[in-house]
Amino acid sequence: MLEFLRHFAQVTQSSWGSIVDIALVAALIYQILLLIRGTRAAPMLMGVGALAVAFYIAHVSNLRTLDWLVGTMLPYSIFALIVIFQIEIRHALARLGRKLTFSRGMPSNVSDAYDDIVLAANLFSQNQTGALIVIEREIGLRTYIESGVAMDARLSYDLLATIFRPSAPLHDGAVILQKDRIAAAACFLPLSMNPLLSTQLGTRHRAGIGITEETDAISVIVSEETGAISLAVSGAIERDITPEKLRQRLSELTRRYVAQPSVPSSIESAAMDNGQFAGESGTRKAER
Repeated sequence: MLEFLRHFAQVTQSSWGSIVDIALVAALIYQILLLIRGTRAAPMLMGVGALAVAFYIAHVSNLRTLDWLVGTMLPYSIFALIVIFQIEIRHALARLGRKLTFSRGMPSNVSDAYDDIVLAANLFSQNQTGALIVIEREIGLRTYIESGVAMDARLSYDLLATIFRPSAPLHDGAVILQKDRIAAAACFLPLSMNPLLSTQLGTRHRAGIGITEETDAISVIVSEETGAISLAVSGAIERDITPEKLRQRLSELTRRYVAQPSVPSSIESAAMDNGQFAGESGTRKAER
């Protein structure tokens, strides 16, 4: 009887261990599929799977030459897969790190500072001034910050307008924001190599998309030719959006609710509003 109970306990323990093992493997595969779904890695992984099936068939069919070739190249294929999927692996590790650490959250004044981005984008759009503004989120952008001119200045509408003035020495390149501060200007960013992108996109747009493929940053792009405002995130781009839509998307992406202010439709209307406000203030003072 004791021997039977001991055998039953061993079988039960082994069964539970197998169930846990299968569950962990299934969860890992599921997370990998979620990670690559909708990305360029999905068709590449299907191609790798097709090659693995072909090589297995060759091994079972006793095709010696092909089997020898596969056995020789297999150790090097691991490094090749790491190089091919380096972006996806980096994103997966960064996502795992964010889940294992407490959320840093964003200060309350960060979203208020992003109002300056919307106003500046509106100004650049009206004047058809090219601009590229990158907002850092969880993944640090130190490598790209060091490629530009360090500033460490508080974010403001006036400073953005000054940096991207065509005659300014720092107007070429990207401005990188860390929370509510401008970390650097005239930064160099990686260009997107996605062949599915429209051929109409220039270097500024490809750089704005490229940084979002490498990291979780947000890019605000203003076209110099058309003045159109675009928003890039996670390797995708939203083109020809309005300043109000830009502000809404920034609020959603930074996960903070911000009350909608009135964005002036033109520079002249903003000046008229300021003049009217000043006149009303003077009238109130005179009445007092």
